[in-house]
Amino acid sequence: MATLLVVDDEASILLAFRKAFREPEVAVLTAETAAEGLAIAREKHPDVIVLDVHLPDMLGLEMLRRLRQLDARSLVVFITGRGTTDTAIEAMKLGAYEYLLKPLELSALRQTMERAFAIARLMHVPAVPNADAAVDDLSDAIVGVCPAMQDVYKAIGRVAAQDVTVLITGESGTGKELVARALYQHSRRAKGPFLPINCAAIPEQLLESELFGHEKGAFTGADRKRIGKFEQCNGGTLFLDEVGTMSPLTQSKLLRVLQEQTFERLGGNETLRTDVRVLAATNANLESAVSAGRFRLDLFYRLRVFTIHLPPLRERGDDLKLLIAHYLRRFNRELGKEVRDVSPEALALLRSYPWPGNIRELQSVLKQALLQASGPVLLPDFLPPNTTGRLPAPQELKKTPNEMGIEAFVESRLAAGTQELYAETLERLDRLLVTRVLRQTEGNQLQAAKILGITRGSLRTKIRDLGIRIDRTIGGGAEGE
Repeated sequence: MATLLVVDDEASILLAFRKAFREPEVAVLTAETAAEGLAIAREKHPDVIVLDVHLPDMLGLEMLRRLRQLDARSLVVFITGRGTTDTAIEAMKLGAYEYLLKPLELSALRQTMERAFAIARLMHVPAVPNADAAVDDLSDAIVGVCPAMQDVYKAIGRVAAQDVTVLITGESGTGKELVARALYQHSRRAKGPFLPINCAAIPEQLLESELFGHEKGAFTGADRKRIGKFEQCNGGTLFLDEVGTMSPLTQSKLLRVLQEQTFERLGGNETLRTDVRVLAATNANLESAVSAGRFRLDLFYRLRVFTIHLPPLRERGDDLKLLIAHYLRRFNRELGKEVRDVSPEALALLRSYPWPGNIRELQSVLKQALLQASGPVLLPDFLPPNTTGRLPAPQELKKTPNEMGIEAFVESRLAAGTQELYAETLERLDRLLVTRVLRQTEGNQLQAAKILGITRGSLRTKIRDLGIRIDRTIGGGAEGE
């Protein structure tokens, strides 16, 4: 359960947070003064702290400094009035996670807090459980004992305490962020902040601002100064996922940070210093990207001071059985099911499946199977068709939109009792749309990205996550590109 501390002298604000966040998901603690808030923070070490700019006994900035000394892992969200934006900017420089403007909007508040809770969990929940401790089924953790995973554990142990850049490689869905978390948690910066950035999920023109910040007026829509993650994460660890999707300009600025620990905000002239350890991950072949001129050779060498490679699920042998047992326990609790075992026939089908989406796909398959299941044993009939060979995914992807039957798909998932209809339908539509456009462009991803109105990096991510195959025909069921 996440712990939230709200420090504000307005009773209405405290009441709003108590109503918006409740147990068992969130434990809400409140304080009306800085002294009271510091005492609670010292004792409880909350995951997230919401802090007002003006308190009766202390300015919010001063309290933020003291909170950072107590525990820099507690994420601080500043609340500010519209006339005190400069104060909020100073708070971001001091390491605040975010700031919200009064009056608070519930949707923006929930979105910000959910992200903050997720990042707090990355910092506090162990990514590699102790050998003599039970794995927490409600949280993500690295599970596996095969020789390839033993090599991963050894590599984490060798480099975690060394303040060097690490490049984590592996196919999509293999758990690269878990390795990054483990490196952070076992490093000398474990008491500092940990901020993950998915480079492929942020448009190219905004990624530079996200990382390095920008000055007011730097570009259209830049109506105020923004503090970037390199400045905000000073003294901590920054995890750059899908680093291979960066534009050449962002690559050059990242190279400078790695070499000199200095940068300028977008549109600014002031040289800023930072002390950040960078961990990077990619599911692309960066050496091929270097050869093709899409990635800087000097940056490649800077990133791979030490490399950790995660094996795909299909090469992890008996780890599959351990992972199935782990996620069955976890999803049983989430979905209110009591499936305690997997039949030999179902296990044989799961073992023979190639798992192009790796652990992320395994999680999805087990959730779908549990929703279909009746009784304490998981049978082959409960598994999704593409894992059993009853309905190969490539045949499905070659159909026209009318033949796909989106309405029929929705009806079938409703009949199955799904609790993830929105996500499942969006994935189906994404797969249909991306496949159709790629077929139209004969596999030309640059042209397809223009038609879709997204960046090429975002398209590459969709191709990998959806398991779309690109050869003479565009289909699904295996990773493409």
